[in-house]
Amino acid sequence: MQNTPLSALLPDAFLMIVTVAVLLNDIITGKKGCRLTYMIVVGSSLIAAPWYAVISMNVHPHYYFSNMYVVDSFASLMKSFLLLGFAVSLIYSRKYLEERALFRGDFYLLALFSLLGQLVMVSGNNFLTLYLGLELMSLSSYAIIALRRELPQSNEAAIKYYVLGALASGFLLYGISMLYGATGSLDLHNVSTAITSNRINYAVLLFGVTFIVASIAFKMGGVPFHMWVPDVYHGAPTAMTLLISGIPKVAIFAWGWRFLVIGLLPLAIDWQAMLITLAALSLIVGNVTGIVQHNIKRMLAYSAISNTGFILLGLLSGVVGGQTNSATNAYGSTVFYGSMYLLTILGSFGIVMLLARRDFEADLLDDFKGLNKRSPVFAFVMLLMMFSLAGIPPTVGFYAKFAVLEAVVNAKLTWLAVLAVITSLFGAFYYLRIIKLMYFDEPVEATPITAYSANRALLVFNGFTVLLLGIIPGPLISVCMQAVRHTLPL
Repeated sequence: MQNTPLSALLPDAFLMIVTVAVLLNDIITGKKGCRLTYMIVVGSSLIAAPWYAVISMNVHPHYYFSNMYVVDSFASLMKSFLLLGFAVSLIYSRKYLEERALFRGDFYLLALFSLLGQLVMVSGNNFLTLYLGLELMSLSSYAIIALRRELPQSNEAAIKYYVLGALASGFLLYGISMLYGATGSLDLHNVSTAITSNRINYAVLLFGVTFIVASIAFKMGGVPFHMWVPDVYHGAPTAMTLLISGIPKVAIFAWGWRFLVIGLLPLAIDWQAMLITLAALSLIVGNVTGIVQHNIKRMLAYSAISNTGFILLGLLSGVVGGQTNSATNAYGSTVFYGSMYLLTILGSFGIVMLLARRDFEADLLDDFKGLNKRSPVFAFVMLLMMFSLAGIPPTVGFYAKFAVLEAVVNAKLTWLAVLAVITSLFGAFYYLRIIKLMYFDEPVEATPITAYSANRALLVFNGFTVLLLGIIPGPLISVCMQAVRHTLPL
């Protein structure tokens, strides 16, 4: 840490202090301090998000703790996305948690620990740091899902998530051990340099890369490692589903990008071939299987699998003969796609929790029947979310998909772009089915929709942002490109 400014670490330190403050507040005040806990967590997230955005403008990376932790443009931008998504998730979830006696300090503590793990994942510059960040996020997520101990399906979801998550962690550790044995280092840059020397057994390297890619696919929910996604999404309470389906996807993308692009770029030909298979299978299974779902959380789970396919397409498209501009465009488009997906999934689950009431989850597709007659504004917001997930203009999802597909074509993988377009047509069916139910069917529920004014205003703003970024995507995608450009290894 010599000659390295500590100012870049201040937001991380701030969030750690907030976590300690929340813990002390929960110990001292108990249930009476839940509202204060909520205000502290949301307020600190909204303070840290622009703080990270300002730091992302600094093009010079800063390394800390013997080069195990890095603060660069890419990490800071991704952290700003994570903090904004985290704050929005908690605001949407408040009423849902209060009605189910989950508005407690332990929920917010676990959420904060999961967030801290994601921040470490994004800034990891060492195999060990990346693993520790993953485990901090994962262990907190397992506990969050199991908070409703009285619900068998919640406990079942937590157990499935834990068992398969532990399997993925085992894959990762085995892959890291192979690479460490071959290169003698855990530092990403040192591993990359050692691989370039061509003095290492290629078979050992290939084994290590295979297990690491499998672990990344597990955590992202890519086929054939997707079996946990629909069951966990369905079984977990909706507020917990949002916490594991939104910001962790962005963090895991950044985590995988650190592994593959920063540490294992010399083996790009090998992991690119693996990602092609994973992406193609994810696009097919996610879009086709989602058609037969009748539960919206399971439908959004298969949507997540298909969106994982698009993220993998962006990752593999960055390897184009070592051309820096092509790599920047591909990875920048993928960062933009990840932020788009986060924005859209927040709005989608926000509407689901808006319709939910005490002892009523509103997680069936039929629960959306006639929503336009009950609330035209929120029906229109949900329409924008479904249009964005389907990639229909003028929403941001269209431009995000187009940018990724353009990178795939530039990578000379036209057949994969064609497959993505064809499978997206299948996916559009189940997104448009929601719109049909909202606008053309009679409502089965006449209960008034109640929510806090903050939730209502934020949902409207969420929908407006999805529309605005679809019309004017340039500024945000330029920021994404710049962050990637200053972080890519030369």
